[in-house]
Amino acid sequence: MSGTWVILTKYPSLTLQQKKIFMIQGCYPVIRCLLRRRGWVEKKMVHHSGTTLPPPQKDLDSSVMGDSDTTEDEDEEEDEAFRPPQLFDFDDLLEFDDLDGTHALMSRMVRNEVPYFIWTTRRDVLDCRFLSKDQMINHYARAGSFTTKVGLCLNLRNLPWFDEADADSFFPRCYRLGAEDDKKAFIEDFWLTAARNVLKLVVKSEWKSYSIQAEEEESPGDKQPKKQEKKPVMVSPEFVDEALCACEEHLSNLAHMDIDKDLEAPLYLSPEGWSVFLQRYYQVVHEGAELRHLDAQVQRCEDILQQLRAVVPQMDMEGDRNIWIVKPGAKSRGRGIMCMDHLEEMLKLVDGNPMMMKDGKWVVQKYIERPLLIFGTKFDLRQWFLVTDWNPLTVWFYRDSYIRFSTQPFSLKNLDNSVHLCNNSIQKHLENSCHRHPLLPSDNMWSSQKFQAHLQEMGAPDAWATVIVPGMKAAVIHALQTSQDTVQCRKASFELYGADFVFGEDFQPWLIEINASPTMAPSTAVTARLCAGVQADTLRVVIDRRLDRSCDTGAFELIYKQVRWRPLFQAAL
Repeated sequence: MSGTWVILTKYPSLTLQQKKIFMIQGCYPVIRCLLRRRGWVEKKMVHHSGTTLPPPQKDLDSSVMGDSDTTEDEDEEEDEAFRPPQLFDFDDLLEFDDLDGTHALMSRMVRNEVPYFIWTTRRDVLDCRFLSKDQMINHYARAGSFTTKVGLCLNLRNLPWFDEADADSFFPRCYRLGAEDDKKAFIEDFWLTAARNVLKLVVKSEWKSYSIQAEEEESPGDKQPKKQEKKPVMVSPEFVDEALCACEEHLSNLAHMDIDKDLEAPLYLSPEGWSVFLQRYYQVVHEGAELRHLDAQVQRCEDILQQLRAVVPQMDMEGDRNIWIVKPGAKSRGRGIMCMDHLEEMLKLVDGNPMMMKDGKWVVQKYIERPLLIFGTKFDLRQWFLVTDWNPLTVWFYRDSYIRFSTQPFSLKNLDNSVHLCNNSIQKHLENSCHRHPLLPSDNMWSSQKFQAHLQEMGAPDAWATVIVPGMKAAVIHALQTSQDTVQCRKASFELYGADFVFGEDFQPWLIEINASPTMAPSTAVTARLCAGVQADTLRVVIDRRLDRSCDTGAFELIYKQVRWRPLFQAAL
């Protein structure tokens, strides 16, 4: 009996009126420790018995706008051992063994009580419809409209209805290969991208190539080919003309000069013509064939490319090799993703998988062929943001982030995932290449502070504040705006998300995907510190700020709070 009184004295906040009872599903020692410090008591989760949590939500929504294929990477590092507490920058962070049994006894005392703060790995662990309005949980239902590959692909197309912005300026163009209309649009995009690339190759190779006219002016005696030298394959100037005409027609269509034409009118070339065109394109790009052109074609290529840059926002990042990323929509953490550069192989891959075609979950996205590199190596950036309300939409942006390096030097001639996918779940199983720069970190991670220092050293001190951060904030807000009438708004809910960005050579951020349940595992010294920090600051925003609106929110900055919002169907009335 005396032991009970000791506990109640040590934890005076344990009263049903204050409702300081929490429940955690998954490995979140930082959340557990910080809630205990606030006087909260943990109610242990009962596994699948139906007695502790409301039943999972199974059939509320299984469409692409739901959560069935939500991009989650919480279990990415589940096999990693828990790191020592000193890496977290918290004093006495965790009472690992609960030696006096205090917390275990407290948990038994509240085993029949209602938890008022619930943190789970996955949203579908429970059904929010069975929660009372004052029970807090760290998920929203139907967030798949921006946390799935298909959802983000579809919803960003509606951005002009929500804001004066173009998704093509921050989201690489994306198509669903399982949907016939999208598949057709992708094929046409691949054709036109190849045509643009031919123009780029003409301009790029002009400084080292010779024109046919100059060759014709040479005397026969000047031509002394070396014996036994294999004659290179030649691609004629007519091929360049085909590319020029296709691009000119595309420009005409973009300028709405085809308003009186049949909307189903074919492109400049027939499908059969495009097939032949692509085979010649592959010869030039992949097989080293010589692209021959006329002097007059060079200026024409430059002029059309200049016009295209004004209307195709992704011209500078798309390169000239026509590489795309094929992604199975139902998988996360980089599984099943492939970089490909042959249209026929991509279509064969998807057509050969009837199940994927049936549910339409394959997506193909333009690969950023001209990414910003650090010491010749590709990287991406994980950026956290927090949503605390959907009506009005309220978004918090985290000041700190981290970047993840590939283990291999960057090359467009090697399409292996070890070169192009920076997911830690992929790279952690690989050895760092001996050809990498010695200044790259052995654990393949930098903090955003280290990244900013590198930008300073490379002569771009303002890139972070003037281009990168504003671009990432805008991309996050736009992705959420287009999903606002789909996500279920619940006032006591909140959710922390992880957005992945790749940067162009001009520092422009490109949103790749948004993850629900971003991993909080301390896989490196960088993530050990930053992941603990973002969890601590999340609790400041969602718990402390409820009691004190002026409290310290740590590294979280409120970047968007909507003044007024109505669902689209109401706005149209």
